[in-house]
This record gives sequence, C-alpha cells and structure tokens, in this order.
Amino acid sequence: MSVLPGTRRRRPPAIASWLWGTVAVFAAACWAFPVYWMLNSAFLPNVTLQSATPTFTPFGGSLDNFLAVTASGTFFSALGISLAVTSITVVCCLLFAFFGALAISRFRFCGRKGFVLALLLVQMLPAEGLFIAQYKMMATADLLNSVIGISVLYIAAVVPFTIWMLRGFVTGIPVELEEAAMVDGLTRTQAFLRITFPLLAPGLIASGVYAFLQAWNEFTVALVVMTSDSSKTIPLWLRGFLQSSASRETDWGQVMAASTLVAVPVIIFFLLVQGRMSSGLVGGAVKG
Repeated sequence: MSVLPGTRRRRPPAIASWLWGTVAVFAAACWAFPVYWMLNSAFLPNVTLQSATPTFTPFGGSLDNFLAVTASGTFFSALGISLAVTSITVVCCLLFAFFGALAISRFRFCGRKGFVLALLLVQMLPAEGLFIAQYKMMATADLLNSVIGISVLYIAAVVPFTIWMLRGFVTGIPVELEEAAMVDGLTRTQAFLRITFPLLAPGLIASGVYAFLQAWNEFTVALVVMTSDSSKTIPLWLRGFLQSSASRETDWGQVMAASTLVAVPVIIFFLLVQGRMSSGLVGGAVKG
C-alpha cells in the first residue's frame, strides 16, 4: 500500500502502554473489590454469607440488614454524635488554621520560626503517649463522654497539620495583589476578603477534607474518653455492633450494612467538595 507524500504511517500502540493499562485496570479492580464486597454482603442474609460457596451478586437479597441496623436504636444516636463532633472539628480547625497560616505567611513576628517548628514537632508525638494526660484533663474539666470534650481533643490534634497545609496556599498568593487593591482604595481587610480569600477556597476545601476524615474515622481517642454506652461515636458503635447480644455470633450481613451506612456521610461530603478538592490537593503540593 502506498503512502501519500508528507504523511506518516500510523504506528500501532506500543506494547508497554497496553501492559501498563492492564496493570492499572487490575489495580483499580483490586482497590474497588472490597467496597463492592461490602455492598454486596449488605444485602445478603447471614446464612448465605457463612456458606462455603461465596455469592458475588446481591440477587435475591433484601433490605433486612439495613432495617435491623437502623431499628437497633443506637445507630442514629451515634450518627448524631459523630456528625456534631465532626462539624465542630472541621469548622474550628479551618478557622484556627486560616488565621494561623495567615499569621506565619504574611507577618514577621518574634518566635515565628519556633512556632513553625513546633507545628512539625507536634506531628511527631505518638497519640498513644497522650492518652493518660488527655483522660485526666477531660475528667478534671468534667468533659468525659461529651461532644465538646472530644471535639477539643480532635481540634488540638488536627489543627497543626491543617495550619501547615494551608500555609502553602497563603504563601502561593502574591501579597502584591492585596497591595494593588489597597492602592485602588480598599482597606487591608477589604483587600484580603475580596482578593485573597476567594483564591484560598481550594486550600480550605483540601484542609476541610483532611479534618473531616480525621474526625469521622478516629477511634482510639474516642475509645478513651467516650466510655458511656450512650455517647459512642460511629467507629465505637460499629465495633460494638460486631456481636449480637443474643447469640454472641457475628452477623456479617448487618455488619456490612452498618459499614455501608457509616460510609454514606463520607460519600455525600466528597460529592459536595469534589469540584474543588482535586485542585486544592494539587495546589497545596506545589505551593509554598
């Protein structure tokens, strides 16, 4: 077959690209399979799940596991506590991290370098080494088994890293933008709110995602300070849900249904912020 002058014969795709594509698809399938298995098992009865032959499709299943979980009476209580704790943690962390990152990025003050170094050192402390001190502090302040008490501990644990994360975004915004706005007649506060603050939206979203995941999934601190059965967070409730009080046998169908319900708020949160989350995570990695 002749080829027209000035044109190039199209080359077949390289074997390496097909190989890497196959590896990527296989890795994605391995990552997604546990999630699919959780959803599939949530619709199947415990007898089917305990059989020697695995069932890979939920055909013939029902919503009985979900109804049993929500009818237990403790799910909505734990869900409400976790939502309250997570909301308080996210809002307070973003507020404190915003002003902290602004201070160390825009102002020069005595002890600034020491403050930045302290943010890094705090992240090196093992959480287990603080349990006794945290418990005694909460007991002295009469904040055990309270939303405010555990929220304070979560905020103290998450704020240092969120300050460090948000600092990169503040540093990446040129201060000359604010100065130009001030030349046009705006005050420093107006220049910041109208020019700089909107540019920080991706950083705030990325920091909020981190704070949300830390507060929603945290288990060990809650295990120490939330000892009452009526004040358990979602991770504590899910652990106590593993065994039924009647048969002392794990009902894996209900466990998977409970795990699915626990993941729903996370999915909703990510759907709300996913438009800004990608740019925020990438921006924080290249700025500062």
